[in-house]
Amino acid sequence: MAVLSIILGVFLIIAGISFIATPLATFLATGFILAIFLFVYGIAGIVKAIQGKAHVLEVVCSILAIIVGIVAIIRPGGTLAFDTIILYFLAAWLFVVGVTSIIIAFQSRPSNGWYWGLISGILAVILGILAFIYPMFSAITVGILIGFFCIFGGISLISLAFTTNEAEE
Repeated sequence: MAVLSIILGVFLIIAGISFIATPLATFLATGFILAIFLFVYGIAGIVKAIQGKAHVLEVVCSILAIIVGIVAIIRPGGTLAFDTIILYFLAAWLFVVGVTSIIIAFQSRPSNGWYWGLISGILAVILGILAFIYPMFSAITVGILIGFFCIFGGISLISLAFTTNEAEE
């Protein structure tokens, strides 16, 4: 699982840098990119759960990510109402993932790199709250916001993969 976490972490960092560098293109393509990201994130979480290495809240986040990912792939660029619903689903997902990351970070506090999960969680909670309060703000700035979230999430995954790998040896 450590290799999968490192690969996903590197992918997240590269994607995050790309999102920040091209926020307009990211905004225009974000629905499809986000759908793929959420689906892959969810599948990775389910694989982790099957291996017995996932927290219950991670399983909930993974299932939510798969559902939102599938809905966004099946119905990209639908009506304005659907796009608004997707923004609120994204806000809810960011908030839940953030709270989960914070809880897991505190549970793994003695290990090296636990604070990356805490930082990632705090950012996700803030982004989730902002997305609930200002959905149009999140729609316009989604490339930059998701870019930073992806970078911190990628660093967190890589850090935890090395920490987990060291603990298993």
